[in-house]
Amino acid sequence: MQALAEKGYRTLGVARKTGTEDWQFLGIVPLFDPPREDSQGTIAQAEAHGIRVKMVTGDNGAIAKEIAGQLGLGTNILPADEVFGKRMDGAHLPPQLRQKIAAADGFAQVFPEHKYDIVNALQSDGYLVAMTGDGVNDAPALKQADVGIAVSGATDAARAAAALVLMTPGLNVIISAVEEARRIFERMNSYAIYRIVETIRIMVFVVFAMLIFDFYPITAIMIILLAFFNDVPIMAIATDNTWLDPKPVRWDMHRVLTVSTVLGLIGVVETFGMLLIAKDYFHMDIPHLQTLIFLKLAVAGHLTLFIARTRKSFLRKPYPSATLLWSAILTKAAATFFVVYPMGLVPSITWGEAGAV
Repeated sequence: MQALAEKGYRTLGVARKTGTEDWQFLGIVPLFDPPREDSQGTIAQAEAHGIRVKMVTGDNGAIAKEIAGQLGLGTNILPADEVFGKRMDGAHLPPQLRQKIAAADGFAQVFPEHKYDIVNALQSDGYLVAMTGDGVNDAPALKQADVGIAVSGATDAARAAAALVLMTPGLNVIISAVEEARRIFERMNSYAIYRIVETIRIMVFVVFAMLIFDFYPITAIMIILLAFFNDVPIMAIATDNTWLDPKPVRWDMHRVLTVSTVLGLIGVVETFGMLLIAKDYFHMDIPHLQTLIFLKLAVAGHLTLFIARTRKSFLRKPYPSATLLWSAILTKAAATFFVVYPMGLVPSITWGEAGAV
């Protein structure tokens, strides 16, 4: 039986009893339950995305090692009963044992309570844990995991305990979900940077301009129009092409605030520079100066969006989506036409002045 187990076979003993005779052993029936065809590829993709996959099975250790080897998981498979013994609380295991659990490629001869303890032990060491399952006995572990995933055909109890429910067979859809989640995160990250930059760039400039020059650099209607012209490209961020991070992503607020502050203060300095040039060298009156500043804030906001959307040069892939690019171009053009032909809403400036901006 051990030889069959080492080849990945489960075994059933067969015996026969006639009348009052003792049971007569007839032999062993080997059963082979191969992994799904897409399992090895899915595991390889998960590893490439920075996700460590562990096997958790009720099978014999020899069977688990053979199947894990076929899938490329590794053969460091630990018997769950030897790891946990009579201790049934993964969060209170000794640190050395928790490290052993984290280093393992999988666990064999697992009972339902062991699944919960494995998840708990990994979480206590700071890991974010996702757990897949389909049965009633998986429900506690699915509920405890940071992301419980009920696979296709799972019981109602497993579905109720899970955070995600897969509707199609196989696990490859999990990789698609991970990729889409990371793209959404990158869009949220660029949105956060852009909004903070705009807040610093506009509010700090307006307040300091009022204190230094004793006039409003933009009017109330300009503030409303500025919000409109900036919000159209902002909504297009949801369609943007993003870089797919090969590792799990987390919020880095230090980076977000640092980048936002630097870009925002650069914008404040630029706007003050344009204000001084227009006021002292071209001697523009306040109403026309306000229109000039309005156009500068509208144009610069759209260009900042292309800097905030990626950590690399904005001239390198991934390029902006067509929706994001054209929304910025069209709103920039609309803002320019508006300041030249404002229909009486604001003082107009010339094409030359708009071109200078």
